[in-house]
Order: sequence, then structure tokens, then C-alpha cells
Amino acid sequence: MTQQTSSRSRAARLALLIAVPALALTTACGGAESSDDGIASVSKAPTTDKTKDGSDASQGGQARGKSAFYDAQMKYVQCMRKNVDKDFPDPKLSGYLDWAKIDELQQKPGNEYIAKGGKDGVCTNDMLNATKLEPRRDTQKEYESMLAHAKCMRAHGVSKFTNPQLQDGNVMPGGDPNPTSPELGRDSPAYKQAREACKDKLLDGLDGMQ
Repeated sequence: MTQQTSSRSRAARLALLIAVPALALTTACGGAESSDDGIASVSKAPTTDKTKDGSDASQGGQARGKSAFYDAQMKYVQCMRKNVDKDFPDPKLSGYLDWAKIDELQQKPGNEYIAKGGKDGVCTNDMLNATKLEPRRDTQKEYESMLAHAKCMRAHGVSKFTNPQLQDGNVMPGGDPNPTSPELGRDSPAYKQAREACKDKLLDGLDGMQ
């Protein structure tokens, strides 16, 4: 995969985070404070309303259960199949997109629109609707998962890989210390080996966020 393709792949994975930052990798309120072991922690957890079936409820009373999330992601997938590539993969059973398969798909000529939600963003609304139905996540666990992944990457030779940060209750992914002028050779054999060795450190849905 070329550096340009790798950048497109990362851009696609980050699209949900960029488009709806309040709904991805965040909590509704609270700051961060350090625990005794040096790991930052979220000082306040958001309150969560429940529907009658016990699933989380988002603004407007929509269910945020896994089934609704999966169905919404499937609608996005169907849009991408219709407008970009008929082989766009099903979401995982958890509802999160299968980025390993999407990365492979992006290597095909003409698939640069995967990173843009289709030509002219034709599938963007479906993508955002799926994001709104994502089950509420534990920010602390996500931060600790990203931190473990960053430490693993450095242990496997990617010395410049930075830690994630907790800012105002939000998880800011780590990775390249200078994203605007990348310092990490993401297409190098050493980097790919480290990614493979550390991939299990990331919780489902966090693959590619750092």
C-alpha cells in the first residue's frame, strides 16, 4: 500500500471522529485526573438514560442498542456498495466497520471515494446516522486501550509513537507526533510488524484511530 493509500485509509477510519466529535470517543462531561499508577482517569462519568429494554437512549429518545447500531451501519454499507464498490464489507456483529477488509478494498483503483463517504459524500448522512446510534462507550477503558497500544508500538520499535490524551473528558488518539508532516513511516515493514503485534491491544471499534 502506498503512503497516499495509507493516508486515505486512516482518513476513512477517522471520518466518524472528525464529523461528529461529540459522539465518538467522548463523554458528555468531566475532565481528567491522574491516578496513583500515572494513568489519567475521567473525573466524572456521564449519566445514562435507559429505554424500557435497558439499552442506552440518545437525544430524542432513540435506542442506542447494538441492534440499532448494526442496522444503521448496514444501511451505510449498502449505500457504499451501491455508489462505490459492490464488495464493501458487512459490519462486524458488534456494528463496527471491518477496517481490515476496507483497507484491502481501498487498494483497488478508483476506490479513493471510500475515504469520502462516496463521491460527493453521497453516503455521509448514513454514516453520521450510524454514529449517532453507536452504543455509549466507556471513555476510561478506551483511553487505557489506546495507551496500552501506544506503549506496545514503542516496545516494538516505533519509538516516536505518542500516547493518547484525555482532554475535557475526550480521548485524543496518539500516534504520529506531527500528523501534518508525518514522522512515522506507516508503510515501512517495521511499522507494519509493530501494528500486527499490537493490534489486539485496541478495543473493537478503535482500530485505526491511532
